[in-house]
Amino acid sequence: MTQSALATAAILTVTFLALFALERIAPLRAPRAKLASRLLVNLCVSALAIGTAYVVIAPAVRASLQQTSGAHIGLLQWLALPPGVEIVLGFLLLDLSFYYWHLANHKIPFLWRFHNVHHIDPDLDVTTAFRFHFGEVALSVGLRVGQVVLFGVSPLTFAIYEVVFEMNTLFHHSNVRLPVAVERALNTVLVTPRMHGVHHSAVREEDNSNFSVVFSWWDRIHRTLRLNIAQSRVVIGIPGYLDPAENRIERVLVLPFLSERDYWRTADGKLVVRSEREIRVAPTIMEA
Repeated sequence: MTQSALATAAILTVTFLALFALERIAPLRAPRAKLASRLLVNLCVSALAIGTAYVVIAPAVRASLQQTSGAHIGLLQWLALPPGVEIVLGFLLLDLSFYYWHLANHKIPFLWRFHNVHHIDPDLDVTTAFRFHFGEVALSVGLRVGQVVLFGVSPLTFAIYEVVFEMNTLFHHSNVRLPVAVERALNTVLVTPRMHGVHHSAVREEDNSNFSVVFSWWDRIHRTLRLNIAQSRVVIGIPGYLDPAENRIERVLVLPFLSERDYWRTADGKLVVRSEREIRVAPTIMEA
């Protein structure tokens, strides 16, 4: 492992531990499942995801970065911008493309089979952040190589984005209760815990919102932003997969390959909806 990879791992580990501790001190949502059983599942699934990224994604991205930098391939290579402008524009393009990839994982049934593994966690906290099926990670290799080849981002730009991307993924999945005023201010730029909490709601319309990863701007621009649900009323998970038996390690790993059920109805056939009285009129008002 290179020094840069070790430094990134150290930064992410410290970020994870700090958020994990803060969740114990000031939780945003009350937990519904026992932490110990969730922690075991989430760490195992996350380890497989990280291992797949290391074996599949990292070599493909390194090869692509070497090829594009050497042959001057990609939009930013052709524009020959000043280094600072190139980094900023490249960062924005990487983040925007991740918005579309996340949207695709919800809209394309085949991709959703894998992404559903992330959403059936019965609670949402920092341990959910990297809980992605290894199949979803492997499938994303096309996106990562495409980002490098199409945009022509430099290795430095890609490395900077990767660290910020992973750190904010940990942050917005966390169950940390920030003062509403603080979170509203942060949310003008970044995806925050309350914003992403709505995305993990068991209500279909809410789950299909808030797709941004780092910058919250993309949801505002694409009109997919929803902040008008109080976190105390958000039920985390997918209605058709709320049975605790669904969240065992062996079940989670084979879930994408099993027969699908109605994702948005509970076991008794009830469709999960949000009553009008639970919704603030303005869709971009964040509640306590």
